[in-house]
Amino acid sequence: MTSVLLIGTGRMARAYAQVLTTLNVPAIAVGRSEEHARTFERETDMKALSGGLSSWKKTAPEIPTHAIIAADVEAIPVIARELIDTGIKHLLLEKPAALGKVELTPLQTHAKNNSASVSVGYNRRFLSSVQKAKELIAADGGAISFYFEFNERTTQPERIKGMNTPERTVERWFIANSTHVIDLAFYLAGEPIALSGFTAAGPLWAPHPTHFSGAGLAEDGAVFSYYANWEIDGPWLVEIQTPKRKLVLNPLEKLNEERGGVMVPVECDDSLDTAFRPGLYREVECFLSGTGDLPTLEEQILRFDWYEKMLS
Repeated sequence: MTSVLLIGTGRMARAYAQVLTTLNVPAIAVGRSEEHARTFERETDMKALSGGLSSWKKTAPEIPTHAIIAADVEAIPVIARELIDTGIKHLLLEKPAALGKVELTPLQTHAKNNSASVSVGYNRRFLSSVQKAKELIAADGGAISFYFEFNERTTQPERIKGMNTPERTVERWFIANSTHVIDLAFYLAGEPIALSGFTAAGPLWAPHPTHFSGAGLAEDGAVFSYYANWEIDGPWLVEIQTPKRKLVLNPLEKLNEERGGVMVPVECDDSLDTAFRPGLYREVECFLSGTGDLPTLEEQILRFDWYEKMLS
């Protein structure tokens, strides 16, 4: 019988708990803080343990089949390795799974040696708008070009401070946050095989570049370009041109198509995206069934080469 160990009792863990409860999947959450664990229980009706993994190991009646790690990104690879050592064979790591490739490569080796499957939870792949776009792209014969933007709001520094974000995560904010959009674009239109980019540093909070532009070629022949400027209030968006139409995700939760210069909305059943954190219900279903479009740890490691190229 499928059962889940949920690591974390914060905002993202609560979103996962809502889905697991609705799916009637036996689950227990584990966090560090007693206060956060009790708050989690009140808000989710799911049992939560404090004291971290060591506390869970002392009381666990049996090893669950699956684990979802919704902890601080810096801690995820360490926690994943420890869970694999306990015998859990199916793990979902909240995006982006780590802040660097160097942290994921040894984890991939450890997972392979222990016959464990590890996936990365990019929930925006599972938005109703994105799934509809994927369907239309396939029906049209694939993408011929695409463009995406991963701007940040000028209020982001205050938001990050309010979330008590760890310093290294702030230092690697491109990886921690911008890859939401980049993953989505490549997922829909094709993995890159060539890329040239330019960056510039601005006066904002990020210690790495805050202006980005570039272009490349995807594996199925589509050409692409991208842009971001973290010093203006810009959107997250993905535009994909097929032989028959242009598809526009802006915001990502809404799909429009342009034909003959006219932009019209595309109808999508977004009931799951409004009832739960957008995309998360289908993501969890995909993880538990072992089918679908979750990126594997190996695929994420390969992606890091492109992410670092865009960041350099």
